[in-house]
Amino acid sequence: MYSTFSGFGNYFKKKNSLIDNATFRLHYRVTFGMLVLASLLVTLSNFFGKPIQCIASSGVPGGLFETYCWIHGTFTIPAQLVGKLGVDFSQPGVGPEITERMRENGHLGFTQYGDEIRHAWYQWVCFILFIQAVLFQVPHYIWKECEAGKLSMLIQGLDMPMLDGVDGVKDKRQSVVNYFLRTFRTHNSYVYKFLACEVLNLVNIICQMYLMDFFLGGQFTKYGSDVLAVSETAFEHRDDPMNRVFPKVTKCTFHQYGASGTVEKHDGLCVLAMNIINEKIYIFLWFWFVALAVWTGLQILFRIITVVSPKVRWYILNRRVSSVNNSDTSAVVKKCWYGDWFLLLQMSKHINPAVFHDIVLDLRDRMDQKRAQNLSENDEK
Repeated sequence: MYSTFSGFGNYFKKKNSLIDNATFRLHYRVTFGMLVLASLLVTLSNFFGKPIQCIASSGVPGGLFETYCWIHGTFTIPAQLVGKLGVDFSQPGVGPEITERMRENGHLGFTQYGDEIRHAWYQWVCFILFIQAVLFQVPHYIWKECEAGKLSMLIQGLDMPMLDGVDGVKDKRQSVVNYFLRTFRTHNSYVYKFLACEVLNLVNIICQMYLMDFFLGGQFTKYGSDVLAVSETAFEHRDDPMNRVFPKVTKCTFHQYGASGTVEKHDGLCVLAMNIINEKIYIFLWFWFVALAVWTGLQILFRIITVVSPKVRWYILNRRVSSVNNSDTSAVVKKCWYGDWFLLLQMSKHINPAVFHDIVLDLRDRMDQKRAQNLSENDEK
């Protein structure tokens, strides 16, 4: 098992990204990695046993019965989920179907009381988890295509911790300043594409929660809250959502024609060994998805606040370049549109702090027409 998962350690190591932020990386790196890891985990039958093993009644070969139940799914009885194990039922959700004979219009029929809970999703878990992982990459891919390497082009090696003695630092710094002023107030479309991808992250995770709810027969959206709700209830009186959604032992029914041509019903029990892993995976995903959706929503709310409040933008940039006087950063931020400020903020995360300090001062000087005029006069003298 160690050899199987040891390679994932490097994937979860902290890595900086030029083009996005920590919230973005929680989606396309951390959550993507978790889902791929979970998808791989549920395929390791050599560690947890065969995915399905069934006890069939006499007259049906065991291999045939298991294959049939694997293809068509199994079921549990809700009325057999509450009670004392070994007294009220043999296994949670396993018991006789309650039927009653009745006559309607001269025909003999059967009425079943209590709905069956069908479990026909079991064999598709690894595929669904992998598809979900891919979907978490989509917003990142879209933003990467829209960003088109702009920040990488701007930074051009100025993100090194130590730049003393490196040739061309001043020229590169002036190149950044020249580009910024040449494209001044044209970056709003850039940042709004980023904001759209942030919203897409939120839409993706909410839609995925409903996708899992549909996949698990409408039992995922309240799964985590139901587990918490029954945690204080006595074991024999609780309707454990883990047994309801991820039963370890289920029923399966196989019908075939007998020797006289009548339909024979064969009942069997099936052990779903991987559900011991599935229940842990999905309870973790429930809490993780809820927390990530809330965090992403707060991030978008914060983004909206920065759009409407220049004062907040000044405060954030000022924290990034604390070595620059407040009045100097204020002079730059006041002249910047939101897209210009966002580009500066992204650069401040990666460019060497001493170099970015000089970039802000250069922008201050060249944006202030009077100061720029005085500088040009001094150069002439």
